[in-house]
Amino acid sequence: MTTKEASFQADGPSAGVKLMAKLGNGAIAGVTGVSIIFPLDMVKTRLQNQKPVGGKMPYSGGIDCFRQILRGEGVRGLYRGLVPNLAGVTPEKAIKLAVNDIMRGVLAQRAGTSPERLPVMYGALAGATAGLCQVIATNPMEIVKIQMQVAATNPVAVGTGAAAMAGPPRVTAMGIVRDLGLRGLYKGTTATLLRDVPFSLLFFPLQALFAQKIQDRMYGEGKPATLCVLAGSTVAGVFAAAAVTPADVIKTRLQSSSQPSPPYRNMTDCARRILQSEGPMAFFKGTVPRCLTTAPLFGIALMMYDLQQKVLGW
Repeated sequence: MTTKEASFQADGPSAGVKLMAKLGNGAIAGVTGVSIIFPLDMVKTRLQNQKPVGGKMPYSGGIDCFRQILRGEGVRGLYRGLVPNLAGVTPEKAIKLAVNDIMRGVLAQRAGTSPERLPVMYGALAGATAGLCQVIATNPMEIVKIQMQVAATNPVAVGTGAAAMAGPPRVTAMGIVRDLGLRGLYKGTTATLLRDVPFSLLFFPLQALFAQKIQDRMYGEGKPATLCVLAGSTVAGVFAAAAVTPADVIKTRLQSSSQPSPPYRNMTDCARRILQSEGPMAFFKGTVPRCLTTAPLFGIALMMYDLQQKVLGW
């Protein structure tokens, strides 16, 4: 065996190969999670975007919203916007999970510990960095997904004759992209940052902490088992999702409008008008569906990512 071969076996794959593998693992993990929980995300978006009609809200709660979508739009209505969401979530989750993983490794080396035992402050820094990097992929995906999810609730002009019989125009992902343009795809970016950076800052250190605590209690010291990663990620997802719901409500309102003249001038105007017309509790609309969506999504995604890492021996 040559010195070069021995060195490769000792060091393992190069940093570039590991990075590409981590990105691929993150993408697969994200697609798996999103496909499973998408109907709950549809309910969450409809609840957050609903406004009073004749003094009454269209939906009385998550179950009523689910029933109305199923009754009025069928099963396909629950998956409206899934395809563009999957197209966007692939790079988004790839970036988020890979950047967090890499940052934890770098910071663990500096702290002289393992990534699993990384101090909370370092874990928060790694998570915030991941949240910041992911927004470049998240914002376009989110705005297309939201506009497709609320398309059936948008008022349409009443026509006559053939136009009336034809019904509302069909909304497509490519049509939304064409209408918005590159600049429009990044509408609400500030609100997305205010949701995703704090979420990642809270989620990733909590996830590592909870997964390790569950591992220590159930199996003794060691690297968290895959089921411990699932449980820790799910619990951490509940806390982080609930904490950033107000930012998610504002982001949903800003991004749901497809009108040439948006109803809100900016994020501050949106927050002020929600507070004035609907009260402070409106900022927590959809909290339960959001937690039911985000917690299992990240639980499944982190479990899949961890499983793939273990299969690769990393």
